[in-house]
Amino acid sequence: MDYSTYSTLEQPHLEFAFECRLMFTRVFQIPDVPNGGMRTAVLVDEGRFEGPSLSGKAIPNSGGDYAHFRDNDTGVFDARYLLECDDGTIILMQNRGYIWGRKPDAMQRLRAWAFEGGPPVDHGDYYLRAQPTFETTQGKHDWLNRHVFIGVGERRPDGNFVRYFALT
Repeated sequence: MDYSTYSTLEQPHLEFAFECRLMFTRVFQIPDVPNGGMRTAVLVDEGRFEGPSLSGKAIPNSGGDYAHFRDNDTGVFDARYLLECDDGTIILMQNRGYIWGRKPDAMQRLRAWAFEGGPPVDHGDYYLRAQPTFETTQGKHDWLNRHVFIGVGERRPDGNFVRYFALT
């Protein structure tokens, strides 16, 4: 992390931290939940993350994403899973955010792509943004515990790809 450049009130500064590719093939749905919409759960099967200061893998079966899809088809995700750095450090990642279609049929097309082998959906047709927090031991990677991050994501047929940036 470059501490010589930092955000000011007039000029926020984002620094690339890492990108993460998660795969999940197990999907569960609970339709018609009491507060409207439906709840889904996707469990992490595998994944990798790479960045200038850390790299490693997602620990399989260590968690998943439990999204609530509102009646307006906005997905509010709440994911928790463990990452293991190549040096053995374990990191708990909690990721919250949103996915919604910029075009009226985008979410329907995303579901068809992800679950029915439909054609890919252009990234510009939907919004996938994340707000992760991290918990790890003091040491080499504890900078994760002390920064605000944002993620810009892309849905893939078997999971998600997200690039994360620290607000310095």
